[in-house]
Amino acid sequence: MANHKSAEKRNRQSQARRARNRMNKSRMKTAIRDVNEAVIAGSQENAAEILRKTISVIAKTAAKGTIHKKNASRRISRLTKKVNAMAATAAEA
Repeated sequence: MANHKSAEKRNRQSQARRARNRMNKSRMKTAIRDVNEAVIAGSQENAAEILRKTISVIAKTAAKGTIHKKNASRRISRLTKKVNAMAATAAEA
């Protein structure tokens, strides 16, 4: 437990940041889950629309410093690859 005034403030700030980071990360994970579910469902247009929104959420999460920008880039890349692969399979059939 913090005993000094500055340590108490640091503790309050850390708790606020942790809550903010958890909220941002949770929002991002939910958006990613929505894209994956759309890909599994096989709805190409729906997946592309959800992907567009998810890319925005991931980029905002990185911009706020919750995740590293390269982590965000990797996540966006992998999701885009999944949706594009689904579109390619649909075009072949």
